[in-house]
Amino acid sequence: MTFPFQFEIFQKTFYWHALFETLAFFIGIRAYYFLRKRTTDSISDTNRLIIMIGAMIGALLGSRIIALLEDPAAISSQTFLTFYQNKTVAGGFLGGLFGVEIIKKVIGIKIASGDLYVIPIIVALFVGRIGCFSMGIAEPTFGNETTFITGMNLGDGLQRHPVALYEMVFMIVFFIFFQSIKNKSMINGDRFKLFMVLYFLFRFLVEFLKPYKPLFLNLSSIQWSSLFIFIYYWKFLCRITAYKNK
Repeated sequence: MTFPFQFEIFQKTFYWHALFETLAFFIGIRAYYFLRKRTTDSISDTNRLIIMIGAMIGALLGSRIIALLEDPAAISSQTFLTFYQNKTVAGGFLGGLFGVEIIKKVIGIKIASGDLYVIPIIVALFVGRIGCFSMGIAEPTFGNETTFITGMNLGDGLQRHPVALYEMVFMIVFFIFFQSIKNKSMINGDRFKLFMVLYFLFRFLVEFLKPYKPLFLNLSSIQWSSLFIFIYYWKFLCRITAYKNK
């Protein structure tokens, strides 16, 4: 196979990445509405829409800011165009979390709202990562050189960790896991918190397989984002740890 994957329409060449990125958003939204129709939701349609708008604005900003910090040496040479084009899912989650919490305070919503988004996010991530994988080394989701059995030539002739594929496998495991606990009695909001902690744990660890550029103390911006999430959900982590030890 030759990276990046492309196709032609009317003698114009397009990348598959753009198609899968669009599909990820569309399929994720459809999965959300499919599940919402089958769920008793204590948040009104209007407030759900407002919360989603807050999440999208936060994700838009967060994904760009964290991506900007992935290469500290290049910050001074950034233009608005490069700032807008570069983005990272981890930053999107972090920004989306802030966006939701801020907008919920504004409209006076005090109950947790994230559980309903877990499966749609997992599905959307899986589809989106197909597009990332299709770009090979043209997308900053490739890994370091490796002699491990999973090593692949992603377009530069070297055997590298296919990090996007690793995340796709991780999403499959996630999907199975969260489906297995969907009928389990849990505190409202705990499924989303569990998703965030596990996903950022994965992102923290997988960064070591990538040619990242340290932001501070030899950790990347995504790893610092992960540490922030662990601190943010510290009470949740303490609670579930204490529960398992009973």
